[in-house]
Amino acid sequence: MTKVTYTNPVWPDYFADPFVLKHNGQYYAYGTGPTQADGRHFEVLRSENLVNWTSLGGALESVSGANSYWAPEVAEKNGKFFMYYSASASTDDETHRLRVAVSDRPEGPFVDSGNLLFPDEGFTIDAHPFRDPKDGKWYLFIAKDFFDDRAGTALAAAQLSDDMLSIVGPLHTILRASDDWQTYETNRSLYGRHFDRWHTLEGAFVIERDGLYYCMYSGGNWERGAYGVGCAVANSILGPYTELSNPSRPTVLTGVEGKVLGPGHNSVVMGPDNATLFVVYHAWDQERTGRRLCIDALVWTDTGPQCAGPSYE
Repeated sequence: MTKVTYTNPVWPDYFADPFVLKHNGQYYAYGTGPTQADGRHFEVLRSENLVNWTSLGGALESVSGANSYWAPEVAEKNGKFFMYYSASASTDDETHRLRVAVSDRPEGPFVDSGNLLFPDEGFTIDAHPFRDPKDGKWYLFIAKDFFDDRAGTALAAAQLSDDMLSIVGPLHTILRASDDWQTYETNRSLYGRHFDRWHTLEGAFVIERDGLYYCMYSGGNWERGAYGVGCAVANSILGPYTELSNPSRPTVLTGVEGKVLGPGHNSVVMGPDNATLFVVYHAWDQERTGRRLCIDALVWTDTGPQCAGPSYE
């Protein structure tokens, strides 16, 4: 295998909330961004090495009544590909709801199933499908709003149906905000109410290792430099989860002043050597014109997973 080097970002254009699927030796990256020239949503990139990417156009066919699309992730089961994402009829954050679309190919086109995954919930975003290696069942981790102590967006999860198109069983709270670094905004008005401090945990991604479940998440305000990735651990897929290491700051990935702004919303994928895991994430350019696609190795320490970055040279 030919070795390649890289300098972040590894894709020059806007590509936020990146998720990478490895399928048949190829990498497919999906991200939040502008509608593509083919009229589809979520640009999909393809690569053989995580470094050199080619755009394949848009992945998702338009959904009637929707004009805002966020944070796609894709799972494969029995030769079918399922894209989980949120959509809204407006750019108003409060109206985003999670949906699922289906394709016969990883690059799409994906066609929406018509299902709202959590019809009885309000704001729901950042779906992360995870297959538990212990029981073979699929679960969906999401971000939703809570209004009690440390109000804000935080993490929950539920089991997916066998056909991957709906939820079975109750929605379980996975992780709530626990520290001020996870603040999205102070003195925030939302839902016709005022909150002295609104917190955000979002973008969950789970890895099982040695019988433990590590739930990475992004915390804080995605528009600011303090945004970063933390992690919590549990003995079972639905918790309870406990914050790892120092909960007063992001422990997996954080920015570098003057170099890397607001890295986060990560996924993790096995590298071309089939031995090294890579963290795939977005970070702002210095002029804050857009969030760009970045990669760095994931390393395991005595205090849990850490990103060997963010690198910028």
